[in-house]
Amino acid sequence: MIETRVGAAVGGRVDWVLNAERRMICMTDSVRCTLPAVAESVPEARRLVTSLAADVSVSEEQVDSVGLAVSEAVTNAVMYAYEVRAGKIHLAASVDAGRLSVQVADDGCGFGNSPADGGLGLGLVLIEQLSESLTIAKRASGGVELKMSFALDPI
Repeated sequence: MIETRVGAAVGGRVDWVLNAERRMICMTDSVRCTLPAVAESVPEARRLVTSLAADVSVSEEQVDSVGLAVSEAVTNAVMYAYEVRAGKIHLAASVDAGRLSVQVADDGCGFGNSPADGGLGLGLVLIEQLSESLTIAKRASGGVELKMSFALDPI
């Protein structure tokens, strides 16, 4: 397999290479980064986390489920965490012993304090259905932390 190094992400924690099939692959078993709380961060977060799952050789269906759950979690942070100021989303994901753990956190206003409150809450229901476990908590420093985990079934 011919690989070409194409770059590293925040803090050098994620190392990407382009393989012979021109497919981006992640060369580590964890991701930790901070993204701006903007819509463009949703597909970036999804790409980072699904690359971890795909590199464990799980089914495309399972990769898609992980990606959808991550997209919903990051979308919630983008839409509801910050009232008027620019904000950040903290993303961490790791694979260990056949399990993918994902954490999405923000420094925003927390649950029930956003002017955009009143959504249907379907995103959280969907995340709960797609993941093996889901916990949501207020952060001591402010904002919300969502943790989800997935049992990865290699094909």
